[in-house]
Amino acid sequence: MRFLSCSRASSLLASLAALPMVATTMLAQGPVSPGGRAAAPADPHLARALRVLRTTPLIDGHNDLPWAIRESKSAPRDVDAYDLRRPTAGHTDLARLAAGRVGGQFWSVYIPGDSSIAAEGYAKVQLEQIDIAQRVVAKYPEKFEPVTTAAGFRAAFARGRIGSVMGMEGGHAIENSLGALRAFYAAGARYMTLTHNVTLDWADAASGAPRHDGLTRFGEEVVREMNRLGMLVDLSHVSPATMSDALNVTEAPVIFSHSNARAVADHPRNVPDSILRRLPANGGVVMVTFVPGFTSSEVIAWNRVPAAQRPAGVAAPRATLAQVADHIEHIRRVAGADHVGIGGDFDGIEDVVQGLEDVSRYPALFAELARRGWSDADLRKLAGENVLRAFAQAEQVAARVQRTRAPSTKTIAELDGTR
Repeated sequence: MRFLSCSRASSLLASLAALPMVATTMLAQGPVSPGGRAAAPADPHLARALRVLRTTPLIDGHNDLPWAIRESKSAPRDVDAYDLRRPTAGHTDLARLAAGRVGGQFWSVYIPGDSSIAAEGYAKVQLEQIDIAQRVVAKYPEKFEPVTTAAGFRAAFARGRIGSVMGMEGGHAIENSLGALRAFYAAGARYMTLTHNVTLDWADAASGAPRHDGLTRFGEEVVREMNRLGMLVDLSHVSPATMSDALNVTEAPVIFSHSNARAVADHPRNVPDSILRRLPANGGVVMVTFVPGFTSSEVIAWNRVPAAQRPAGVAAPRATLAQVADHIEHIRRVAGADHVGIGGDFDGIEDVVQGLEDVSRYPALFAELARRGWSDADLRKLAGENVLRAFAQAEQVAARVQRTRAPSTKTIAELDGTR
């Protein structure tokens, strides 16, 4: 997702990125012993979190690194110049991924839905972002391994690599074409967020003006075709009515690649309890995000006040790691431990959660949940088991459906009477 128009790391993040590798590793691993090895953390909860993440892949649902590379101030679109073997100005590099124990990543191939991109061509820009993501993964074969299945994630983790797959953010990229949807799947995309911030011809967005009361008939056909392909239906960014319609239509589990709980922080981008209660029947997963404006009620209230009207000399509130944990716990209470995961949205945000400043910090969140009494089994589900189960079930649905249903040739004009 893009909380603002484009991704820019703050000066704080730049200074964090400049830390030596051993220092960033210590953020997650604890101090280094005189012999040079990482010593056991003094915090027993952190030690337990690290033990869980050594044996269970931490699968993050959303990282906007490809867009950060496209928008780089110094070398836009230059994958070689944006060197992940060195500290970067953003939230992601190889050292911090290792410190964060990341075991699998859905790389967001986000494109904006605004008019400037429409003029350039949504599908064209989407292909360019897919190209950037593919080149990033290919550039670091010692660390990244391209995958397209749940089993592929597990195999990459067993080999000590980060399984890497693409997720499209925004159905505007298919330009109302099921053929384009299939082409993007063939290029390696394994989820699509039905909308971004703009309501489409066939689906209402959470932040856009509602036009359809959810999905149109063509929107329902998009969901059915994604089920047939084995492409995860991502309901982050869509309106509650679109969430509900998608759950009515889908035969496979859905995901929310980067969303929080609306009952905890009342923002339109978050998931209401009425939807959370439907997830057990569907098998879907809400992957909790680290966007401050979706995490903290105080930040939400602050953001609603125009900058000129904010009190002088008063610092902006900060979202905290504990508040992210509150969202995770609420989703577990309402939907169940089988229906929550992690979708940080790193490199897609400017402001960061205090305690979750970059991809090195995941273990701190798991330590907080361990401190709150979470079992190892539930920590493993949160880390990756839930989303891997949902992904595998989507593949199983696709295998079944493909035996009886050919690729759809329906058009938006045919189903909705519009172009």
